[in-house]
Amino acid sequence: MKLRFAFVAAAALLATGLASAQTCKSPVPDSALVKKGTLTMSVNPTLPPMQFVDQTGALKGMRVELGEAIAKRLCLTPEYVRIEFSAMIPGLQAGRWDLINTGIFYTEERAKLMQMLQYEDQAISISTAKGNPLKIAKPEDLSGKTIGVEIGGFEERKARELDKQLTDKGLKGMTIRTFENFAMAFQSLRAGQVEVALSIDSTGAEYQKRGDFDRVLSGLFPTPVALATKNKELANAVAKVLNDMKADGSFQKLFDQYGVKPIDGPVVVKGPAA
Repeated sequence: MKLRFAFVAAAALLATGLASAQTCKSPVPDSALVKKGTLTMSVNPTLPPMQFVDQTGALKGMRVELGEAIAKRLCLTPEYVRIEFSAMIPGLQAGRWDLINTGIFYTEERAKLMQMLQYEDQAISISTAKGNPLKIAKPEDLSGKTIGVEIGGFEERKARELDKQLTDKGLKGMTIRTFENFAMAFQSLRAGQVEVALSIDSTGAEYQKRGDFDRVLSGLFPTPVALATKNKELANAVAKVLNDMKADGSFQKLFDQYGVKPIDGPVVVKGPAA
């Protein structure tokens, strides 16, 4: 009798779960998605603690958790494509994924190409070998140094702006070496192939926390980072989710967990007209 009751209870629970799944209808039409019922997101998992691969090979980090929360609230299955940053915007335009979820820095030029949703404040850090053997304390101390940075992104652009600032002051410029991702830039720093590495603040802080490198400069070029999508309807749906998360406190809770600052005010969509 007890076994029968347990079976009936389990069947009822399963039926309730199926009913709940059926009532969860996504506000995003299939026509706005690369794959039916799925939110396909690109990520470059080389920026701990924001996005990285743990020892088991699983994707972890704040942005991964944020993407999963967005997908759940949109009644979609989250799916990540691990790809280098340099391929992300072309891949989005080619319809390979729905959403760039890698903390892409917002610029007016990029907002002319795709729908962008600013949600996080970030800045740039400079890291050195442990002990800061070069005694770098200000941007001018980077004169004549070899710097490693990921290719093709906002960070490389800012490295080149910093180089120009040095030469405009009559100082010797930097030697800028680009890498496919930030992990490779830091590996090069570890190997002594570059003297400093440039990354976002949260990653520089994480590497210092681990005892790998010293973060000697931070807060450079503060700029919002964003999610990006090609489809305006999807962008509006994601913006609503983020603002709902802001309203119920889950957004701030996630950011506090990682020590990251969210943008002030509501999340809005900025991009070309649909």
